Amino acid sequence: MSNFPYKEVKEKIDQAESITLLSHLNPDADTLGTTLGIYALLSKALHKKVEVVNASNALPQYLDFLPNFKKIKHQMDYTKSLIIACDCGSIDRLGFDLEGRDIINIDHHQSNTGYGCINVILPDYASASQVAFSLLREIYTIEADAATCFYAALLSDTRYFTTTSVNEEVFLVARDLVEAGAKPDKIAYHFTQRRSLSSLRILQRALDSLTLYDDARIATLSITQSDVEATGATVADMEGIVDYGRSLVTVEIALFAMELDEGIRISLRSKKVDVSKVALAFGGGGHKVAAGFTLKKGGVQESIDTILEKIKALHLLS
Repeated sequence: MSNFPYKEVKEKIDQAESITLLSHLNPDADTLGTTLGIYALLSKALHKKVEVVNASNALPQYLDFLPNFKKIKHQMDYTKSLIIACDCGSIDRLGFDLEGRDIINIDHHQSNTGYGCINVILPDYASASQVAFSLLREIYTIEADAATCFYAALLSDTRYFTTTSVNEEVFLVARDLVEAGAKPDKIAYHFTQRRSLSSLRILQRALDSLTLYDDARIATLSITQSDVEATGATVADMEGIVDYGRSLVTVEIALFAMELDEGIRISLRSKKVDVSKVALAFGGGGHKVAAGFTLKKGGVQESIDTILEKIKALHLLS
């Protein structure tokens, strides 16, 4: 806790005429929960303009229960605002030209490039929301709206408190957020009982593609653009599909390839193997057991074959 730049962050926020909170492209619960949690704090504590923005046109609708979700915009209106970036490992994934802007960079990805003027990056933390909560609780009062957002982000990024990043401190943070007003049962309902029909249909197609390699130590799943069109699925509908591959008893690395307009989006998961090495080799990033990137060229199977060769070249399973 003593390493947190409390004073520097507070001074930067206090000096700003306006503030823009940014989450990464194709947002998930951690990036949106963290930005909305900070928005709930700053919009109440400060007498200045605060906006929350995401560059993607489509947002995960199951997160519409989060306080202030409807206030998320898709363009920045403040040209000289202080930027607070949440859960984003590289500046290009924010989707805006931020040259010359002051940026507070709040994250927990070990691959974060440190693009902020103030970088609060703690790879040992389970979620970006845990970083934000631990930082801002010393500066502002955490009330129910912020606690709900931070808890939802923590719940999602720990996969319901099952990842290797979960420790005593994570549960203490969860306890503090519940004491501040987060409702675990209501938040869990939105994650587990609000699935869209399209998410089940795209899951069925992904499972049909399941292929095992290297004595069943690697599992691959994939969907094509025709699968997306046939099911009406969105990127948010495909969240968590890769974990079905990792759940197989023999599997050490799971790979999920999504054919999207911008290229083949790859999600990697493992039980212990450092898959961030693979992601970094292709210009991506993430954590040791959860990483990703996008390949701009090649089809689905070609991309999978390329990644399998990289896994072999890196001797990750030897």
